[in-house]
Amino acid sequence: MKVLIIGGTGLISTAITRQLVERGDAVTVFNRGQTPARIPEGARILLGDRRDYPAFEAAMASETWDAVIDMICYQPEDAESAIRAFQGRAGHFVFCSTVCVYGGMLSRLPADENEPRTPTGSYGHNKVACEDRFMEAHSQSFPVTILRPSHTYGEGGTIVHSLGWKTTYLDRIRRGKPVVVHGDGSGLWASCHIDDVARGFVGALGNPKAFGQSYNVTGEAWMTWNEYTQGVAQALGSEAKITHIPTDVLGKVAPERAGMTVEIFQYNSVFSNEKAKRDLGFRYTVPWVEGVRRTVAWLDENHRIENSDNDPFDDRLIAAWERLTDSLGQEVNRP
Repeated sequence: MKVLIIGGTGLISTAITRQLVERGDAVTVFNRGQTPARIPEGARILLGDRRDYPAFEAAMASETWDAVIDMICYQPEDAESAIRAFQGRAGHFVFCSTVCVYGGMLSRLPADENEPRTPTGSYGHNKVACEDRFMEAHSQSFPVTILRPSHTYGEGGTIVHSLGWKTTYLDRIRRGKPVVVHGDGSGLWASCHIDDVARGFVGALGNPKAFGQSYNVTGEAWMTWNEYTQGVAQALGSEAKITHIPTDVLGKVAPERAGMTVEIFQYNSVFSNEKAKRDLGFRYTVPWVEGVRRTVAWLDENHRIENSDNDPFDDRLIAAWERLTDSLGQEVNRP
């Protein structure tokens, strides 16, 4: 199969490229070449900017593809350009969307693909607009499949937490320093390793069952955020010392670091993959602790874990929170 991946340097797309090359597909990746690539030998690289719509569409006009996977379509304008570029030139178009299209509070757990799309942030709103445009194009002889990953992780990336993506979180756990978990840590979450998510994309390519359909491709080991954090610590050979701080407090005092927590993590986020299992052969195979070990090994090998002593923010935040709760206790319990 002749496959084009728009993107190709991100976590999921790197795993997709590797799996396609391993099964013998002719794979081309299109990107700006500004992010270090871990593309396997055998894949072809085309350089360009998909946001330069005229140049992008002109570059795509010279070839046809059995399938195209768009990993970096974020705006409705990106979707419009992709439709112009590949109408009549691609046998199948796969759009990487996100479970953020569903929004905050889910109507049921686990949520399936019929969950109402009520996104809370601009990222989710724009992905909804892209989904709608692609499905409109599907009704006009443009075969489309939509895949919705949740949190994905793996070699080449790091481990997200209540205060963002900084790897000082891992250093803190290793060194026995306390780490922040939002709320009381009882919210539900599920992560999925890139190898498993990628297999969902590979299983969709050229698959008639997938035409005109949307699929969740997410983790299946439901964890509380406390369990998530202790799983990270177990992978590091340590034990997590957790400090719980309410989400609304984090949103006020650390809006940049806690942005994802306010918008996403504070809500239960677990999804059904039954449809993807049935049609795409999707399987959840990499356990959380094992996946973290593999990710941390890659980070260590590439010297990517930062020294937490150089970022005292967490220490200041935890110390301030403990002072406030101590003084509050003294005030309300005063004779």
